[in-house]
Amino acid sequence: MHFSADAVLFDSDETLVSSMRSVVRAWTRWAEAYGMTLEDVARVEVHGRPAAAIVAELLPAAQVAEAVARLEDAEVADAVGGGVVPVPGAPELLAALPPDRWAVVTSGTRRVAEARLAQAGIRPAHLVTVDDITHHKPHPEPFLLAAERLGVTPSRCLVVEDAPAGLTSARAAGMKTLALTRTHQPHELDADATVTDLTAVSVRVTASGLEITVN
Repeated sequence: MHFSADAVLFDSDETLVSSMRSVVRAWTRWAEAYGMTLEDVARVEVHGRPAAAIVAELLPAAQVAEAVARLEDAEVADAVGGGVVPVPGAPELLAALPPDRWAVVTSGTRRVAEARLAQAGIRPAHLVTVDDITHHKPHPEPFLLAAERLGVTPSRCLVVEDAPAGLTSARAAGMKTLALTRTHQPHELDADATVTDLTAVSVRVTASGLEITVN
């Protein structure tokens, strides 16, 4: 399958970086501190949502701010400790893209996103996090903001995501979609194409934009 685009917008966790083990460790320690288990946390929707939105469903409102800060510290510490690696194919794909033709768009905070990406050797010139927006995924605002920062038309963007909320956000922004089946089954992901990882994706830079091939 082929896509023609002016820019590629990537989610971070389980799209560019393999962070699931780090996430599980940090959330397990955090949950235990509040008398919960990871199974308790999993009773609410977690994939592709900001930590603050998840915590707000698990704890009384008076505890949320402190709990979110505590969780962010735990996630950064685990990432810095070496708990994150690139998703297969990510370094090669990013190396083929000009810095002004791609961005990372994540539901995580800037501290957590930068810590995880740096551990995987990824330093985007453009990074949109939950700290930059008013409405998080599945609202289209995060991807629309990324397109604006890159100076490209939303319909000329390809979004690479692993979560239904992110794909919904991308479609609402009028963008093409490519899903990675790292956290969900293919039938759970409403996308123009699906792949297991980024080794199946290649890009060619042309005078008119980007030609992206999905094998």
